Amino acid sequence: MEARIDKWLWSVRIFKTRTIAADACKKGRISVNGVQVKPSKTVHEGDTVQVRKPPVTYSFKVLQAIENRVGAKLVPEMMENITPKDQYDLLEMNRIGGFVKRAAGLGRPTKKDRRDMEDFLSDSPFELPEEFDFAE
Repeated sequence: MEARIDKWLWSVRIFKTRTIAADACKKGRISVNGVQVKPSKTVHEGDTVQVRKPPVTYSFKVLQAIENRVGAKLVPEMMENITPKDQYDLLEMNRIGGFVKRAAGLGRPTKKDRRDMEDFLSDSPFELPEEFDFAE
């Protein structure tokens, strides 16, 4: 039996919609047996599918090629997750090392930065036009 890769990815619940699965194929994030594929590529039983969802590349073995969506309890009969443990470690490291502190000078000014700016401008010897009034 064979199935289109975009339909298979959707039917085994790797992607929420078939459109998202097809877009992932078009962007080169899906490969079958190490070869990047288009959404119309067919998969067969025994194929290995790699799905790149940065920063992790998931790997699945096709146990049954289906095109109709199945219940979540039946998914283990359709595919086997063979993603290496180091990929999950990478995901965990990324989760732990997430947003810690913004570097000074990057992003929006903080409330303290705004107040410092207002103090500086209010102490200046020249007058600003009303359109630049920050004290409102």
